[in-house]
Amino acid sequence: MGTKYSRKEAHAAVRKLGNFSLIFLALAALSLVLAVACEEEEEDTTPTGTPAAEATGSPTAVGEVPGITDTEIILGADCPLSGATAAVYAMIPQATEAYFNYINDTQGGVCGRNIVYKVEDSQDDPARAVEAVRKLVEHDEVFAIVGSLGDGPHPAVWEYLNEEGVPDILCSAGAHQYGADPEGHPWTVQMIPSYRMEGTFFGQYISENLPGKKVGILHGTVVSGIDELEGVREGLDPEKNEIVSEQGVQSGTITVRSEIANMKAAGAEVVVNALDTGLACQAIKEADRQGWHPQWFISYINSDQTMFLFLSPELLDGTISLQALKLAGWTDDPAVAEHHRIMSDYGGPAPTNFSIYAQTLAEVAVEVLSKSCDNLTREGLMDALESIEDFHSDLMLEGVNVSFSDTDHTAFQTARMLRASVEDGKGKWEYFGPLFVLQ
Repeated sequence: MGTKYSRKEAHAAVRKLGNFSLIFLALAALSLVLAVACEEEEEDTTPTGTPAAEATGSPTAVGEVPGITDTEIILGADCPLSGATAAVYAMIPQATEAYFNYINDTQGGVCGRNIVYKVEDSQDDPARAVEAVRKLVEHDEVFAIVGSLGDGPHPAVWEYLNEEGVPDILCSAGAHQYGADPEGHPWTVQMIPSYRMEGTFFGQYISENLPGKKVGILHGTVVSGIDELEGVREGLDPEKNEIVSEQGVQSGTITVRSEIANMKAAGAEVVVNALDTGLACQAIKEADRQGWHPQWFISYINSDQTMFLFLSPELLDGTISLQALKLAGWTDDPAVAEHHRIMSDYGGPAPTNFSIYAQTLAEVAVEVLSKSCDNLTREGLMDALESIEDFHSDLMLEGVNVSFSDTDHTAFQTARMLRASVEDGKGKWEYFGPLFVLQ
């Protein structure tokens, strides 16, 4: 790959090139006029002539910016809509679109234009994600990619989007890299917390509340899993807690029986289970089969009511996770009640903690778009996003805000611990303890 430039450097270069080109064309036109004048011997008059072309319009004129028309702002995303992953996460783009539909209906969209949200199925597969994103960018000519979902597919597309100068904003991919490299990847912005941050918070909680307990870590071997591992190491106080087992799980693994046996044999009393839903549930079931019941910590990507469909409430009882948003079951809260209404009236899924997240993502997208109305270009969109400071949705917990800058491209950097419990035979999640804030 060639030398990388920041977004602003790249645009400055284009402006310089454009100025050079204008000068070159002007000189060429002058040469042509002089040549014609020399050849015309009948008249000894100075030719007036007309310019070869006349510049019209402005940089933000309709038709000049992909995905922007007089009536529409066209956004896109690649998300798993089919396959095993879709069973848990397909509701997220559905809920995001429902909120956009609500904004179109009640506010006339944004910047006087309706939001059109085109979602292509990645099937949680990198190759299909590339096909999906290329279609959105090159065929559908979307203005921006908003809310793409999946740590598996996203590494295959973010380089392409940054090379093409297409905003890749509010992605639901938790690898640390997506929010930590605004210089090298200026068009990518992360919505969900990074797994490194999550691991750090888990480590801090363990050392503060479970000192002396031996720790095991069950993680993927891809970048997101390594991030979680590094976060736990960073958050733990080594004088209070020892990591006795680190079990990496390869992509495509069918069973984690041996990894569970290894952690049990190592004497782990606390386990950070950073696997995707299927394997995370299997790990807890397998530990139960082996008669081993450590204190479980599971990733926020599994902190939803859907987990009680895959595991009995009794097996999840006491499991700790984290989140930053109000819970879908809080229907006495006006913002949550309104979320339920929006999902019902505008084609959304049955509300869950994940649909709450999806609406906050859409709210941030609407905020960004509304700030870019005076410069509705891809560059203008990114400038507007980087100007957001302390944005707060009514669906966020008190003390949770979203800010961005040209050096910070991650939205959520605060969270609170959640604990699974059983009430009347049914599982539920409950917040406890203080907010954790990334320092």
